Amino acid sequence: MQMSIGVEYAFHSLFYMIDTPPNSTIGIKELAELNGLSETYLSKIFTRLRKAGIVRSVQGVKGGYELSKKPEDITFWDIVEAIEGSSYLFQCAEIRQNNILLEKGETFSKDCPCLIKVVMMDAENEMRNYLKKKSLYWLRTEVFKDFKDNKKESIKKWQVNAVSRTK
Repeated sequence: MQMSIGVEYAFHSLFYMIDTPPNSTIGIKELAELNGLSETYLSKIFTRLRKAGIVRSVQGVKGGYELSKKPEDITFWDIVEAIEGSSYLFQCAEIRQNNILLEKGETFSKDCPCLIKVVMMDAENEMRNYLKKKSLYWLRTEVFKDFKDNKKESIKKWQVNAVSRTK
């Protein structure tokens, strides 16, 4: 089980957008440069984030992206789902119906769900629920606890230089 690298790209890019001043955007170019990422790939990630309602794009010379919700309202699960989709990782194909030990005409009924599927879905639901409890705001709070003042200041300076004022 593995999530795509796009999930990590999204988290790291969104982290640096949390404290963007109002009426300001940050461009893909700036985010890609900051994190040493491909602009093209990051652009595809942000298209997914925009479609999921996590970011909003602003067109034009001073365009870029801004968070479309407050950081406390954007959960880890929202980001994962935007990038990976909402399908469950485990896809039960009901192969038990093909078991050669079944007697002629015997089948498993839907009243008897596959226990493997039940366990796998329960496990994934636990993960989803956990990720829904963590937000971008939580991430910022936890990370900033460990940052020294000069690190916080360098982030602030980067944001000032990276943002485009839209109004």
